[in-house]
Amino acid sequence: MEPATLSGLYVASPGRGELRLDVDGRYPQLAVSGTIDGIHWIARLETTAESRWSGEISYTDGVTASFPYTSVDVRATGSGSVEVDFEGVEAAKRTIAYERASPDFRTVNFEFDFQAGEVVDIAVDTGAHPNRPKSLPVETLSIADVYERAGCRVTTNVGTPVPAPPGTTWSDMELHDAMQIHWSLFANEAQWAVWMLYASLHESGPNLGGVMFDDIGPNHRQGTALFVDSFIADPPPGDPSPAAWVDRMRFWTAVHELGHAFNLAHSWQKSLGTPWLPLANEPEARSFMNYPYSVEGGQAAFFADFEYRFSDQELVFVRHAPERFVEMGNAAWFDEHGFAEESAAAEPTLRLELRVNRARPRYEFMEPVWLELKLTNVAAEPRLLEADVLDADSLTVVLRKKGSAARRLVPFRQKCVAPADAPLLPGESLYGTVLVSAGLNGWDVSEPGTYVIQAAAHVRGENVISAPFTLEIAPPRSREEESAAGDLFTEDAARVLLFNGTRFLERANGVLEEVVERFPGRRVALHARVALGSPLTLDYKRVVPTDGGRGVDVRVTPAKPLEAARVLEPALVERAATAAETMGHIRYRTVAERLAVRLADQGADAAAARTLDSAIGALARRPVKREVIDELRATREAVRRR
Repeated sequence: MEPATLSGLYVASPGRGELRLDVDGRYPQLAVSGTIDGIHWIARLETTAESRWSGEISYTDGVTASFPYTSVDVRATGSGSVEVDFEGVEAAKRTIAYERASPDFRTVNFEFDFQAGEVVDIAVDTGAHPNRPKSLPVETLSIADVYERAGCRVTTNVGTPVPAPPGTTWSDMELHDAMQIHWSLFANEAQWAVWMLYASLHESGPNLGGVMFDDIGPNHRQGTALFVDSFIADPPPGDPSPAAWVDRMRFWTAVHELGHAFNLAHSWQKSLGTPWLPLANEPEARSFMNYPYSVEGGQAAFFADFEYRFSDQELVFVRHAPERFVEMGNAAWFDEHGFAEESAAAEPTLRLELRVNRARPRYEFMEPVWLELKLTNVAAEPRLLEADVLDADSLTVVLRKKGSAARRLVPFRQKCVAPADAPLLPGESLYGTVLVSAGLNGWDVSEPGTYVIQAAAHVRGENVISAPFTLEIAPPRSREEESAAGDLFTEDAARVLLFNGTRFLERANGVLEEVVERFPGRRVALHARVALGSPLTLDYKRVVPTDGGRGVDVRVTPAKPLEAARVLEPALVERAATAAETMGHIRYRTVAERLAVRLADQGADAAAARTLDSAIGALARRPVKREVIDELRATREAVRRR
């Protein structure tokens, strides 16, 4: 039984605010925070006497003109009560008494749902694997225990199984659909609750171990998924206890993804974002928010010192940041994490470029803006990079419309990927794409005007920053376009365009269908056709309630390959050259090849061949590497032989 503590949540008389005292118990941070008259404040403390602490107020949030205080003196005055003196240079001392309301700083609900037949690792035996710290207590540790030690009172729900065959793969939009239907607490509002689905695999393959995919609507960080059969189920060769390694890795991944739901950044990304408290990157932290295989010495070195906890910076954020920063469905992902401008290296070894595949970076009104990224090794020695270093959720992208404040692009999902490395020889480059039009902040690049965009890639503790890239959005050609933009510039439509379609968001699909009908010659119609046709190329899964909501079932809507071809071919075949320009070479090749393979899988071989032939023809006439054309021809030959 743990000894009684003073740490926890305190409240003053009605309307006078609350206090979070953090001086003892598990992982004490010697900090205190609270709210007064709508102002949030934080102070780091020093012990001045028994049960007494003082410190300077280091952070305030809100309209601070009415908050003249710069220091606090905190003292325990009896069982379950404290008094705090607030003082300032030009302010009279103010004393407030608080009564203890809870030993916890926050209260949160986790709901764990799982695909039928899959393992649900919501607890782990900390002593099962021999590679662990000697001082680590051997115990059965649950996910709830981890977050309770971080300062949260946790309630949990384990839902009914989602009936899907073993090995079922899930797309991002299917996950969004499943969350809205299956999560018992789903609501389009901020709440201290998060949903996790234990599923087999993501459609992108076994390299994706987990993802925080957020939700549909304005409320972020509410949905996560763990892919049980992904790389996290593959122990390293020769591991002395492979089953225990897998259990531990699944457990780590689940806690990691839930950490993102609390708005916790990766350990190496803390200095990127918008300011609250100055934070430093922690690339060697043995924290749930670091990748085990990213530290010096790899996963074996990580777990040898891993104590199943968050870092002190992360604990301060969870316990003391303003509620809106942490609460699920409130502040956007990765918001309020602090930004530190880094000076350029004297002799850079990597160069990051933003580019588009068009003569002039001028976009039609409503045309989605996809940028390509090129990361080049400009040193004389090879470099070893993370293979996902140019994925949208691994980057920091800052966008500014001339005359407006800068905004950070907040992608719709956060992934946990396999420790794949990409060796980059001198002079070689790595490529990626990013949709800069929209994210969880809304449509950032949409209104007519000039935009300046800059990106930073994280490469093993080094931030490689691109030169600013300038593009222009043209004004609408008619009042009809201006009117239609109000329906298009929504988060639902942006998600459907990014994730290549849905069979659930009927309103967004209706908007895209209207775009195709009313503006067939505009480039936005090409993007809309891809989003509308893509779901028709595969058997689409939906989780639906049954038995009056007491059960669930997975219903599969069969593919419609011929209808898909009718929707897709005006974009990918008849206007292939324009599609390659508006989507960019990388995305166009990826979309055309993926959809062609799906069409062939559904027996629409002729449509698949036309799509691939058009892609080969369009890209062969553009400055594209020869190996890209050769790979497309190999796919075309494989389709022909079916």
